[in-house]
Amino acid sequence: MTEQYVTAQSMDAVSCPLCGLLVSNSYRQTKSNHCPRCEGELTSRKKNSLQRTWALLIAAAILYVPANVYPILTLVSFGKSTTNTIMGGVIELFHSGQWTIAAIVFIASVMVPIFKIVALFFLVITVQFKVGWQPKKRAILYRFTEFIGRWSMIDIFMISILIALVKLQAIATVEAGVGAIAFAAVVIITMSAAMTFDPRLIWDKSREKV
Repeated sequence: MTEQYVTAQSMDAVSCPLCGLLVSNSYRQTKSNHCPRCEGELTSRKKNSLQRTWALLIAAAILYVPANVYPILTLVSFGKSTTNTIMGGVIELFHSGQWTIAAIVFIASVMVPIFKIVALFFLVITVQFKVGWQPKKRAILYRFTEFIGRWSMIDIFMISILIALVKLQAIATVEAGVGAIAFAAVVIITMSAAMTFDPRLIWDKSREKV
């Protein structure tokens, strides 16, 4: 069964993206295009949402390669340098018997970024080609993708802590590798992509089926 719902657009109004106040389009046309409560700019949809999301996703996909190929961590101990990539660290943790930590690092640092990139690509493509398939499920997918984004930073937090704590000069030091910079960029860019994507676009060309 298909049900019709009242939306801001159907009421000839727009919801403020900052405070949520519902403002009529007549107010925007006759008085101001800014929210009367918080002075935020009033837009019915995020400006250039698809274009900005596409650009960020492509950049994240490109940077994901060096993030996994180049070392994320360099340990210098007694003059001997040892480097580890993300997967190298996961394998080392697994072989040392720390399976739980290895699984956490693998999920947070390998699976989550891939999932975010693929999920956002899927959402952007379905909106771009006006696919009406399961808008409610796609909206849930978007919320889940936005929620898990922050957990990808676990590797960066671990490296930051190690760099700060392990400062024993010639005995042992920890340095961030090129892969860490690329990985941090991937995390930040995918989080930005999730924020620039406007989930309301899912419903513009679809009808909710319940």
